[in-house]
Amino acid sequence: MYYIPNMYQYPHTYYVNVPMNNYGRQPFYWGIPAEADHTNRFGSFRSCNEDSRILLKDYGPKPFVVNIEDATEQNNNYRTALWTGQHLQVTLMSLKAGEDIGLEMHPNVDQFLRVEQGRGIVQMGKSKNKLNFKRNIYDDFAIMIPAGTWHNVTNTGNTPLKLYSIYAPPNHPFGTVHVTKADALAGEEH
Repeated sequence: MYYIPNMYQYPHTYYVNVPMNNYGRQPFYWGIPAEADHTNRFGSFRSCNEDSRILLKDYGPKPFVVNIEDATEQNNNYRTALWTGQHLQVTLMSLKAGEDIGLEMHPNVDQFLRVEQGRGIVQMGKSKNKLNFKRNIYDDFAIMIPAGTWHNVTNTGNTPLKLYSIYAPPNHPFGTVHVTKADALAGEEH
């Protein structure tokens, strides 16, 4: 039999309190955990257990910070303007299964799209009869559409395609909300 000295003398693990990375002066502020980075109407911080849904409305042209992925996934409208400034606009979009944006072209507007949820196909071309650029798109894909380019995005999945769009300059009136694609088409006629 082997003798192991003091093996059971201390039944609990012994920890030493040694300062780590204590290099010089500490900052005068403390970081805020990501879960608490939303403020409620009283200006205090929310805990990570509270609902972090935001009111989806146009916050422009004031300074604004948002978790764009959460806002995009929360949006169930066909189009919701989230921020409209003098030179740029951010809109949230949700396309139902099989739905498309509709073939369109913005002569003086560059457009950026980012897919946050779902899958689809984007088509682009110099004329509406020749959309020779086609790509499948999924979560985290970005699409750059130069001004004057015909384009369409179609949801090819079984769940809503959630994306946001950045227009430069703005393409829709401040506060635009189109609940359905039919609402959007009717709004464009006016």
